[in-house]
Amino acid sequence: MIDPADLRFLTALASAPSLAAAARELNVTPPAVSQRLALLEERLHLRLVDRGRGSLGLTAEGAYLVERAGAILGALAELTDEMAARAGRIEGPLQIIAPFGFGRLRVAPVLARFGAENPDLRPRLMLSEDPLGVMHGGPWDVLIHVGRLPDLRITQRKLASNRRFLVAAPEYTARQGLPISPAEVAKHRVGVVREDRADTTLWPLTRQDEELSLRVAPVFSCNDGEVLRGWALAGHGIVERSEWSVAEDLRAGRLIRVLPGWVLPDADIVALLNPRAVRAARIDAFVDRLAAEVSAGRS
Repeated sequence: MIDPADLRFLTALASAPSLAAAARELNVTPPAVSQRLALLEERLHLRLVDRGRGSLGLTAEGAYLVERAGAILGALAELTDEMAARAGRIEGPLQIIAPFGFGRLRVAPVLARFGAENPDLRPRLMLSEDPLGVMHGGPWDVLIHVGRLPDLRITQRKLASNRRFLVAAPEYTARQGLPISPAEVAKHRVGVVREDRADTTLWPLTRQDEELSLRVAPVFSCNDGEVLRGWALAGHGIVERSEWSVAEDLRAGRLIRVLPGWVLPDADIVALLNPRAVRAARIDAFVDRLAAEVSAGRS
């Protein structure tokens, strides 16, 4: 008889490059993996894995079993989630992908509180400078994105509105002055976030019925927007940042708006829901919680 633990074990083996790697993934010793595999093969009277020098590959029977295991384990997980939802429980794995700055400062605290309130939850947060770029690299339930999105045909939920501002520190503007028109930005030190999927050196600006695209030549850049914010606070120049990042700095006077009469496109905060993930109660409950706290400005 095959039980779910056997299917999970063989699935872990199939995704590992070697028995040693599988042992690390399963948090056991390599001899324990070899022994369990041998017992499973003996019970089924089939060879499931071809053992080579340091590597392993599935036999035809092993590959067939792993393929069937995916559907069976998925159905079991879905049934478990359905029963948990009927009982009003929030439990099981919750895998979130988020950008570095927003994920570290806003998503991580909410996820920690949510996990503490639901001790049977197993949250996992992956931070990336390019969340959309890693969404096909592994399992995930919710992907948090800040800014405009291509047409991904994935269920999206807006968590909060988010304006973008050009900002600088009073120290910098006292030393270098403030540009009074977009053309004057060329005379100033500018910093940008470097991202693979966005042209961050092009600033689309609008004012009433006037529109223009301002191409900037950055003096400094970083792939982490919060590093860029820190440089702006230190008086190094003008940067473009999201409202969620600099709202407190603007209120406290640590940063001031540059070209306040001009408007950048909004960069709303959005949650994408993986169409391949089971829509468990834990996913909807976390997204509800994140939307409430982000909208309230809590961190």
